[in-house]
Amino acid sequence: MRQILFRLSLCLIWVTIIVPMGAQQVQVEEFVLENGMSFLLVPRRGDPNIAAGWIAKVGSANERPGITGLSHLFEHMMFKGTKTIGTKDIVKDMEIILQLDRVKGELITEEEQLIERLRLGDISDLISPENRSPRHQELLREFEELLALQGKLLVKNEFDRIYTRNGASGMNAGTAHDFTVYFINVPANKLELWCWLESDRLTNPVFREFYSERDVVYEERRLRTESTPTGRFREQFEALFWSSHPYGWPVVGWPSDLDGITRSEANAYFEINYSPNNLVGSLVGDFDTGVAKKLIRKYFSRLERSPKDPSPVRTREIKQLAEKRMIAYAETSPEITLRYHTVADGHLDDAPLVVLAALLTGRTGRLQKELVEVQQVANRISAVQESRKWAGYFSASGVARQNRTPEDVGVAIRGELERLKNEPVGQRELQKVKNRFAADLFRRIESNFSLMLQLLIAESYRGWETLNTDPGLIQAVSAQDIKRVAKKYFRPENSAIAIYYTKESEEVIEAESTAVDSVETSSPEE
Repeated sequence: MRQILFRLSLCLIWVTIIVPMGAQQVQVEEFVLENGMSFLLVPRRGDPNIAAGWIAKVGSANERPGITGLSHLFEHMMFKGTKTIGTKDIVKDMEIILQLDRVKGELITEEEQLIERLRLGDISDLISPENRSPRHQELLREFEELLALQGKLLVKNEFDRIYTRNGASGMNAGTAHDFTVYFINVPANKLELWCWLESDRLTNPVFREFYSERDVVYEERRLRTESTPTGRFREQFEALFWSSHPYGWPVVGWPSDLDGITRSEANAYFEINYSPNNLVGSLVGDFDTGVAKKLIRKYFSRLERSPKDPSPVRTREIKQLAEKRMIAYAETSPEITLRYHTVADGHLDDAPLVVLAALLTGRTGRLQKELVEVQQVANRISAVQESRKWAGYFSASGVARQNRTPEDVGVAIRGELERLKNEPVGQRELQKVKNRFAADLFRRIESNFSLMLQLLIAESYRGWETLNTDPGLIQAVSAQDIKRVAKKYFRPENSAIAIYYTKESEEVIEAESTAVDSVETSSPEE
């Protein structure tokens, strides 16, 4: 079973779901069960498959220090089975799980003692066997023995096999900062199977392999973050950029938190965030609405509503007062990223910033033409407005051409941002960008699977209706709007800069000492 973390590629789904006024409207039938779970239905005749999925309105931003990464770990857990799927003997399986919890509790006590010794400087390595007490070593052996016993009872990947035997395909899931989504394509005549399997893992989940699955998460982290040339630096840049907001920690979580999370903490998290009043399902494809509603009621009504609704994210980003800067040396091409705090999804300035980013990026965008083709300071360039649920940012990045520096690219990017502050965008250029949004959406809503994902994500933000209502916001963006938001947000004290050098050298150090003067070309707004 392949797990994925949702990053920018999926973020672009909701950034570009814009169509002109009067264009095709998505017709959705919505209904809500008594337990609070809602469903979005879009019947489409012809295709023998149904794109089916559901979303939990919880992501890494809903976590807290100490349990970061739990939302993503849950994504893994939701494929481990139920009381009827994934085990040969549920009674013995549950007994072993309880024993694992007991041993893990004692191990945490031993680990806390090691952490205290590390804090006081008595030891320098938490995982070295020589630093462990005899009892600690004994508990580790017992823990491994229990895991081996559980392994003999497991039926690996049974969810996947059941679906595959019945003609389904593409089962997967993704975790983002603001949501966790699960999806699959099922044959039209297997809709009842989907309703039973998905409601069963929401009603009777068994988080088996909870502690050993963290090794899988560590491997995922190693492949995606630690083994890439700039992965760990980009993770630290996120932490640098967000001073107070929970967007500052990685979706995959901090390693020390993954080590310490217990199954009891996971159960408490599940009861609130995977309650039906925090879930939305969607079906797009060839089905009868009446039959679908009947099956959904039959199976998903089993879910019990939590007496407590999930709390919104409380901690907001504090106002940044000074430019932040990170210098990194990695096995990568010289590169610079300029990032500015902007707005959340649905803010009044969101649409102008989305259009502004589109003016800059792409094959015909201003950054491509000026930095790559005219000035020839960059080989590759990009810009994006990422509007998340609670906050957002604008980012522009460029890879320096040979014999040019990241600072050269930074100066050129800032120059284009200054143009947007001072020169109105031409109507023809502006309309071309709006037309591009329309074409992008038309292609996306043609696909049942893509539409299903867009509906779920939009519903977890401001509501699925925004797929139909946001087009007017984009069409209403004017040249003056773009000038206004450029002046408002593109200020040095509102920015963070990441500069990547291929390797450290005397020339790089000298360039670093002049980076502030060469990159900063504008003054703070009065």
